[in-house]
Amino acid sequence: MAETKRDYYEVLGVSKTATKDEIKSAYRKLAKQYHPDINHSPDAPKKFEEVQEAYDVLYDDAKRAQYDRFGQAAFQQGASTGGAGNPFGGGFSSQGFGDVDLGDIFNSFFGGGARRSSASTGPSKGQDTLTRVRIDFMDAINGVKVTVPLNYDEPCPHCHGTGAESESDYVTCPYCGGSGVERTQQRTIFGLMEGQTTCPHCGGSGRIVKNKCHECGGKGYSKVHKDLLVNIPAGINSGQQIRVSGKGGKGNNGGPNGDLYVEVLVNEDPSFRREGNDIHLDVPLSFVDCALGTEIDVPSVYGEVTVAIPEGTQPDQVLKLKGKGIKDLRTQKPGDQYLHIKVKTPVKLSKAQKDLLREFQAQEGKKESPFSKWKERFKK
Repeated sequence: MAETKRDYYEVLGVSKTATKDEIKSAYRKLAKQYHPDINHSPDAPKKFEEVQEAYDVLYDDAKRAQYDRFGQAAFQQGASTGGAGNPFGGGFSSQGFGDVDLGDIFNSFFGGGARRSSASTGPSKGQDTLTRVRIDFMDAINGVKVTVPLNYDEPCPHCHGTGAESESDYVTCPYCGGSGVERTQQRTIFGLMEGQTTCPHCGGSGRIVKNKCHECGGKGYSKVHKDLLVNIPAGINSGQQIRVSGKGGKGNNGGPNGDLYVEVLVNEDPSFRREGNDIHLDVPLSFVDCALGTEIDVPSVYGEVTVAIPEGTQPDQVLKLKGKGIKDLRTQKPGDQYLHIKVKTPVKLSKAQKDLLREFQAQEGKKESPFSKWKERFKK
């Protein structure tokens, strides 16, 4: 079972409204307190890693925004290496530590942070990427196909991302022995530190290409521009995402591309309001139609529907049209449409209309009027 991580704000001991200066100050204090070369307690490395990870996210405005919105789900396992399930890409990167750049120190001695102690030289999937499209309200109801202009790195079809002309045209790096890292020593404010850094000869791949691929010149990929046709399913809601396999960031060492996540933003409609899979609509009626009852043709997201308005309908009364809402993406079960009755009082009446209303008023009598009945309650 995966270990549940503590809230990043709790780790640094700051509030969710903390400024960047407050976050940096809290980080500097805790990093000095728990750095393994200063604090030799058994739990120091884990606490130092926890502090570093929290700072990496909260000090970066983009990552902090994703964390505030999605929590730990925005940085699930695989986020640092671009694994599947993370539509936001990116891992963690160290920021400044006063006058000392801990990014330089930890990149040199811990391979980019205390969390990694060795380089991965095998094929690995590229980072997932995110793009957004905006569609009209009715397109979300009925479904639509949209064209997404896309620039991405496509694996070379000849070398399949290795950068070599053939499998025999690359060898194990003689400088790092295929590990992708080199051992280093450096004197720092914490004393003499031993660590490792990415091998400069093979770039961390653990291999050196002897004969470069004639198609890509050894890059292993080519820049591609495509207009990608994406099918937006009927019933999608604003903020939901569609995964397009293999159209994300390029893989490493011949690994597959990451995935592209297309987030759909839906424009509001001037009349229909969506709540989940239900549709709400305000319907204006005259007080005569409400009093006597009537039959009307009401717009729905699928066309007009004939509705019987019962006599005696009250202002703001809600009528339900069962099954006239939006079909659920997974179950295809439709929601409902709700009609909110808005009674409109006429402001200009003809003499004949006024005479009829006065006659109605006289027959009703003052004691039978709604106001008189309401006021009687205060006399009891």
